[in-house]
Amino acid sequence: MTVFYTSRVRIERLGGPQRLAYLPAENDPVEFGVHDEVAEHYGVRREQHPPHATTLDYIVAATGG
Repeated sequence: MTVFYTSRVRIERLGGPQRLAYLPAENDPVEFGVHDEVAEHYGVRREQHPPHATTLDYIVAATGG
């Protein structure tokens, strides 16, 4: 098997659901967290952590593209 591409991604945990993803070709890190129904499901209040897109949101966007 020939490997054509290896993604180099670094994740920095900020606490709770908040984290930063350092992605190739992006100058700034991408913020991940929870929002709306996902935050409610996990009991995360907006006052605790500001809402951000979830990793699931990015997976759905990637497969839809």
